Amino acid sequence: MKFKKLITMALIVPIFYACNNTKKEAEETNNTEIAEVATQPFDFNVEQFADIKILRYQIPGWDQLSLKEQTLVYYLGQAGLAGRDIIWDQNYRHNLSIRKALEAVYTNYNGDKTSADWQAFETYLKRVWFSNGIHHHYSNDKLKPEFSKAYLQQLLSETKTDLDEQILDVLFNDQDTKKVNQAKDVDNVLLSAVNFYGPNVTNADVEAFYKTKKSPNPEKPLSFGINSKLIKENGQIIEQVYKSGGLYGSAIDEVVKWLEKAQGVAENKAQADAIGLLISYYKTGDLQTWDDYNVAWTAATEGNIDYINSFIEVYNDPLGYTGSFESIVQIKDFDMSEKMAVLAENAQWFEDNSPLIEAHKKKNVVGVSYKVVNVASEAGDASPSTPIGVNLPNANWIRAAVGSKSVSLGNIIHAYNNAGSTGRLKEFAHDAEEVALEEQYGQVADKLHTALHEVIGHASGQLNPGVGETKETLKNYASTLEEGRADLVGLYFLYNPKLQELGLIDDWKSLGKAAYDGYIRNGLMTQLIRLQLGDDVEEAHMRNRQWVSAWVFEKGQENQVIEKVKRDGKTYFNITDYDKLHALFGELLRETQRIKSEGDFEAAQALVEGYGVKVDQEIHAEVLERNAQFNAAPYSGFVNPVLVPEMDANGVITKITIKQPETFAEQMLMYSKTYNFLPEVN
Repeated sequence: MKFKKLITMALIVPIFYACNNTKKEAEETNNTEIAEVATQPFDFNVEQFADIKILRYQIPGWDQLSLKEQTLVYYLGQAGLAGRDIIWDQNYRHNLSIRKALEAVYTNYNGDKTSADWQAFETYLKRVWFSNGIHHHYSNDKLKPEFSKAYLQQLLSETKTDLDEQILDVLFNDQDTKKVNQAKDVDNVLLSAVNFYGPNVTNADVEAFYKTKKSPNPEKPLSFGINSKLIKENGQIIEQVYKSGGLYGSAIDEVVKWLEKAQGVAENKAQADAIGLLISYYKTGDLQTWDDYNVAWTAATEGNIDYINSFIEVYNDPLGYTGSFESIVQIKDFDMSEKMAVLAENAQWFEDNSPLIEAHKKKNVVGVSYKVVNVASEAGDASPSTPIGVNLPNANWIRAAVGSKSVSLGNIIHAYNNAGSTGRLKEFAHDAEEVALEEQYGQVADKLHTALHEVIGHASGQLNPGVGETKETLKNYASTLEEGRADLVGLYFLYNPKLQELGLIDDWKSLGKAAYDGYIRNGLMTQLIRLQLGDDVEEAHMRNRQWVSAWVFEKGQENQVIEKVKRDGKTYFNITDYDKLHALFGELLRETQRIKSEGDFEAAQALVEGYGVKVDQEIHAEVLERNAQFNAAPYSGFVNPVLVPEMDANGVITKITIKQPETFAEQMLMYSKTYNFLPEVN
């Protein structure tokens, strides 16, 4: 499960660093490319276009690794990049054909590159690169070219580039307008362009197919659908499995090749055994092997290197079955992980002191681990748009029996924090006190909320006996309910003296106030800058932030816990009673856990549809108008540092250096050339 980045309203310095209002210079690093300019601040910003800002990140601690460990990082990174084309095809069946054509035009066109049409074409291509396809990475809406079909036809002709006429039409017509359609009372599968299902497959087809699937052990349900596509032929549903020799087999074989190299330089036996099970899973597609791998991977906690690699997150599936391909390679942040382990060590205290119904509390929170890590490479669904925290595995029974791994991506958060500004905070905060709290404590609160969300939130609570997996009971509301539930766990405990007792903060009440101010401000107002006027909220994390905020706002009206203030024609939300808001967060957490524990679909639907989908159009228009003064884009993503190996005459790696890409296009074109392992049609 991913924890998505909130819109940053102020410069956020990571927890345990001295907080101030100035930008910290780049963290000290010894990598070759950066050492030459060590006296200068690291330039996190690459470029900005449309609603997107492209950033760079560093890899702190790289030179603390042995050459063997660096080689392991390199091999794991190559394994992730080898599967890059899979996410493109998963996102939409024509994406690979479209990308190939657009890149051919971009690299071969010799005409006028100063025209407005060419600039619009270049921006469109960059947006497609960023979204891994033609649908917006966050809103799921199809990207709209700001040039004509005739102009693109001209470019294709002049560069001798082929693109099927029907695919060309899709770029400009009303076909496949939503990658993932989560609307109520529609056929979500049929109306979603995502390529997990054939074009004529329906909700009923999918539900009927998976009803026939039975796990050998009902207490350890297999993840049916996690690695397959359903198509319909002659009225029959057929499952195409992602594996060697199956769907995406040519790319998967490349992934396996690099994983086998990684297994050979693993840090320890547990890590090597886990990688071996992942290789076996890729070769066979066997779901029992997938579970065996997740158990082994979760238990393999020793070492400085870890990774995420496979078909994992189900946010892109309208019914929550199939996983998107993703890869994140991680290096342990030694100092920060030691400090944040305090949360994991006290996980049982948080569970025992949560406001949940007693029957919904876990009696033994097993094996929760939390680390702050530094990313060395990302691919698939994690790139260019990346999470800031991840908690895996997703299977509830594994989490209960074995535990989970929670990580915060420290260098990614650091890059976000050092590439922003304070302008929006002062525009949307209610008063000077709110600004001061955010500037002093909001930085710490942001990172601590991520930690609580991942290590305590996702590990908390249990299903009632006999209740099926959440994706089956809560269906298209499962993802947003789970993310909101984890957010609520974090919010409830952010305003608690226990955090100060554990030595994590120096003023729990001020930090809690800053956290509550920021969450309400974002959930009711500032996240709306990511939407077009008139749009509903579609993305799971945005929905959960809105339904959490809107619910407590409504329930607190009798006592004016949160007041809506109009001043000089502008709207603000002001928290008047933090203690009562804390109680409301606890009440909502209790109800959200009840919904999950009991599999109460009707209550989930009422909560999300009633509070999380529709937008106050008057406030939305106002937010967009007020935000127009700022140049910063609402979305950020990253280019990856490039790991460059040097080899001896026998092909043995002797050194690995780091090179930072100069431009977004440079990296995207290099990726398409180097990691092109799938045919256009799969």
